[in-house]
Amino acid sequence: MLELRPNCEWCDKDLPPDATDARICSYECTYCANCVEMILHNVCPTCGGGFAPRPIRPAKAYHQTPQLGLGNQPASTKRVTSRWSDEEVAAMAAWLRAVSPTDR
Repeated sequence: MLELRPNCEWCDKDLPPDATDARICSYECTYCANCVEMILHNVCPTCGGGFAPRPIRPAKAYHQTPQLGLGNQPASTKRVTSRWSDEEVAAMAAWLRAVSPTDR
């Protein structure tokens, strides 16, 4: 189950569970679409992979078992920030942005 982090790890923008501009890498690093496009250039500064839109978890459970949905499995409230500096992010993006995520 995805953690559904509550914020962009770069600019700290709120990204609630229903945010359509939330992006994640395969390790669930979470950024807003603007930071992914304008700053990260679709390169995760942690793993070097690309990003995909984060799925939206349904608000309610549609089955009796298992009990799913945000009411039963809420999103994380722990805010996460990137550990990488501006220079490290720029270097990683410059190195990998021209390489397709499928070839990284």
